[in-house]
Amino acid sequence: MSIKNEADLIGMQKASEAVAHTLKAMKDYAQPGMSTKTLDEFGGQILADFGAKSAPYEIYGFPGWTCISVNNEFCHGIPSEKTILKEGDLVNIDVSAELNGFWSDNGNSFVLGQDIHQHQPLVNASKEILHKAISNIKGGVKISDLGHLIETEAKKRGYKVIRNLTGHGVGRSLHEEPGEIANYRDRFNQTRFRKNSVVAIETFIATDSTYAETLEDGWTMVGNKGGFMAQHEHTIMISDGQPIILTSGNGVWD
Repeated sequence: MSIKNEADLIGMQKASEAVAHTLKAMKDYAQPGMSTKTLDEFGGQILADFGAKSAPYEIYGFPGWTCISVNNEFCHGIPSEKTILKEGDLVNIDVSAELNGFWSDNGNSFVLGQDIHQHQPLVNASKEILHKAISNIKGGVKISDLGHLIETEAKKRGYKVIRNLTGHGVGRSLHEEPGEIANYRDRFNQTRFRKNSVVAIETFIATDSTYAETLEDGWTMVGNKGGFMAQHEHTIMISDGQPIILTSGNGVWD
């Protein structure tokens, strides 16, 4: 969406506060021995306390309030009583929601407890690349140039990017124009970022795979060549200078 007035900005700020606060609280609450279902219900209650509605549940009938993916699961993991978090797990939580007609989206990958499986370098790479990507966004910048930056930075660190998972426009619905903000240079995409528009920027940084495939449950995605993936996401408003990070409260860069 395009922010046209103060009411639009306030609406996006409130929706973004809800998803950012929920994401940070869920990360802080997660601990070994907890089921992802318990963690999801904790997050779902926080969204409800804000008066917000879970986007995946409302739009797609997703079987959970948030997406929680563990280890080899890349994204869209279904919260389950059978999935018990363990020390050293690579966990991704993605929280998106609607509040008073405004939609916001954010995500965070992190290592639970001690990094006994050496996932932290991947997590750090994704965080750093998201930070650099967002700092290079302003009105007029080509989306394909941003994708090139993300992939180049991933390769520098010895990683790959997932080509069929992308960022997107957001605001009055969960997915808006621009429809795809890829993590690589899409030569066919000549779209430029527009000042005052709202987008969700996501990194999808992987150890082995370049595509994500959906499992038989119809939701959970894993890598076409296995391995692990870290995802970090902020919803931002584009300006002439540095973007306004609407989900800054989620603790992704803490």
